[in-house]
Amino acid sequence: MPEVKVHFLGASGTVTGSKFYLETPEFNIMVDCGLFQGLKALRQLNWEPLPFEAGSIDLVLLTHGHLDHTGYLPRLVADGFKGRILGTPPTLAIAEIIMRDTAKIQEEEADEANREGYSKHQPALPLYTLADAEKAIARFSVVGKDQWITLAKHIRCRFNHNGHIIGATFIELELYGKVFVFSGDIGRSEDLLLAPPDKPRWADFLFVESTYGNKLHPAEDVDSIISGLVRQTIRERGTLIIPSFAVERLQSLMYMLWRLYSRNGIPNIPIIIDSPMGSNVLTVFEEFKTWHKLPMNDYHAMCNHMQITSSYKETWETIDDPRPKIVIAGSGMVTGGRVLTYLKQLIGRHNTTVLLVGYMAEGTRGRQLLEGASELKLFGKYYEVKARIEHLESLSAHADQKELLDWMGGIKNIPEAVFLVHGEPTALDAFRSKIQDYYGWNASIPRLQETVTLRC
Repeated sequence: MPEVKVHFLGASGTVTGSKFYLETPEFNIMVDCGLFQGLKALRQLNWEPLPFEAGSIDLVLLTHGHLDHTGYLPRLVADGFKGRILGTPPTLAIAEIIMRDTAKIQEEEADEANREGYSKHQPALPLYTLADAEKAIARFSVVGKDQWITLAKHIRCRFNHNGHIIGATFIELELYGKVFVFSGDIGRSEDLLLAPPDKPRWADFLFVESTYGNKLHPAEDVDSIISGLVRQTIRERGTLIIPSFAVERLQSLMYMLWRLYSRNGIPNIPIIIDSPMGSNVLTVFEEFKTWHKLPMNDYHAMCNHMQITSSYKETWETIDDPRPKIVIAGSGMVTGGRVLTYLKQLIGRHNTTVLLVGYMAEGTRGRQLLEGASELKLFGKYYEVKARIEHLESLSAHADQKELLDWMGGIKNIPEAVFLVHGEPTALDAFRSKIQDYYGWNASIPRLQETVTLRC
């Protein structure tokens, strides 16, 4: 009876750094290859060597393009990986944008640390370079969805639509007759830009995300809340800052604001899109029209209506502009990007509102603001928080507990094992109990670096 060893190298006991390595008698596969984010202790794991040779991996399968699922790929290639990297066309297009952007940031931060002398490493080095990113991109191999792909004699896989972001999938991996299902990040049943997720029909071994395993998204009147914040910003001649993920969230926010304006829900206020990566992702929506439901006439209208910033000079011009305005800038959890420059200048003003949308991971500035931080560390200095902090949780691109259970409800058999991943400890434990009560399935919560052996 063949055995498969599954190594939990990321997204185990945490929401970040997704990496699952499967050793089989004939082929070794990694599902997702993401960077750790958030807490310093997690970020430091990006620098730790993998517990095996990168060259032993034959193939990488990507559920979707987000950094915490793809951002380690350049490092993997630099360490000796020579196989193919499979993903849907939008997933690979997004991963390409994200990896180039991340490599550039890594190089710039290392250069700055060396110039300013504030790193304890001499010299400070990037985790990976732009050249490493290009080598990883050269290994991309496009796959379609809903099609079984033979990988080896007893191994095949299939990518299935999963909502969340454009191109995202859950992956069915059939090994020696047993079906391993990797959920990736599961999207919402109702999404402004994407169709509802498909559901797996069979899973002998299920690996399912648990980001909101302990929560239901609130029933918020999003249009009314945003409209109220915009009108308040105009009255106070202030700035509404919305930190945003470059992929999907930014495009959703743009579409929401455009619809509100076109229906007279908000006045004609300047809307500035300051996310170079997000601007690049807009082209993915234009290129892969069949992968989303954003009408292209609305797409062009909203892009023409908003000011899409291209240079850092324009960032400062926006900050110095005294007019009331809306600024959407990366990054979504306030971990980096252009939004930090805006916050440095404006978070100390009472007429600034910061609207957080979606999940804020432990250890991020977004979580600190959400929990009522009185000051925020930006560029090595602390700044007093006088701005109002608002939160719209219902705009999350992750399924909540009810939607996760519904997604699992398509499975016709009782899985031999269920592994809960991509969640913080309280969410994981709550979801484990809920699955037991709801389906009678026993679920386990693997530890980081844990290995389990499954018999096929």
